Amino acid sequence: MLLSTFAFFLANAFVKQVGHIPAMEIVFFRCVTATAMCLAGLYRAKADPIGSNHLMLLLRGLFGTTALFCFFITLQQMPLASAQTVQYLSPIFTATIAIFILKESVRPLQWIFYAVAFSGVLVIDQVDTRISPFYLAVGIVSAFCSGMAYNLVRSMRGKEHPLTIVLHFQLVGMVVGFISLFFQWEWPQGWDWLFLLFVGVFSQLGQIFLTNALQREAIAGVAIVNYTGLVYAITVGWIIFGEEQSLYSLLGMALVVAGVLMSVMYGRRQQRLAAMAEMDVTQA
Repeated sequence: MLLSTFAFFLANAFVKQVGHIPAMEIVFFRCVTATAMCLAGLYRAKADPIGSNHLMLLLRGLFGTTALFCFFITLQQMPLASAQTVQYLSPIFTATIAIFILKESVRPLQWIFYAVAFSGVLVIDQVDTRISPFYLAVGIVSAFCSGMAYNLVRSMRGKEHPLTIVLHFQLVGMVVGFISLFFQWEWPQGWDWLFLLFVGVFSQLGQIFLTNALQREAIAGVAIVNYTGLVYAITVGWIIFGEEQSLYSLLGMALVVAGVLMSVMYGRRQQRLAAMAEMDVTQA
């Protein structure tokens, strides 16, 4: 999970490094690289790249592409740490949307944790003059679309190969990104080509490491490690991009992390208690 977090952070940093290139163009280059890596993985696994749940795969790709596009915009227009913090709201949207799609419930205490996380976003917006309400809204849209995409992925669990799901996300992003090139195109210069390649490579490596972590460890434990990415973002944002953070901004980030993390850990604990209760009933 540490490798996953670091890989995603590097991808985000390289997106910011090519901030003069349109966000959708970056999505295109990112998805081209990731598509090639997905196809290679599917070939080795001898898995079906086409899949059978075509509508669900298409919707997952559309929501994932929208989330990625909006996130890249926030990376370009907001401080690195702030953009990443807003994206951390996605688990809240994931759980809320799951009420309607997967018929999963959210416990009353978790809504309090969600309120704590959103209050952190409001603190960041109020104290950091570098963040406009418009780009904050774009970041929230990104988190919402990520939550929608995660629910679609979960609804296809056991029905499609994981790489097949990832591949369709990359294909949709590549097609939509290619269409956007006819309307807005900026020729990459010099090191831009390498940075764009790194965006795709590190994004895909992060996804691979994340999948392995989720398969081998409890979700709560994985979630805790995931927030080390904020430490990277604050440090590198300050050293490389000159993005200093005020005490109140750091407080807002801490509220977001604490709210989401408490919700994840509480939800995981309730699942364990329910499983133990069910086991006792079965043994009785």
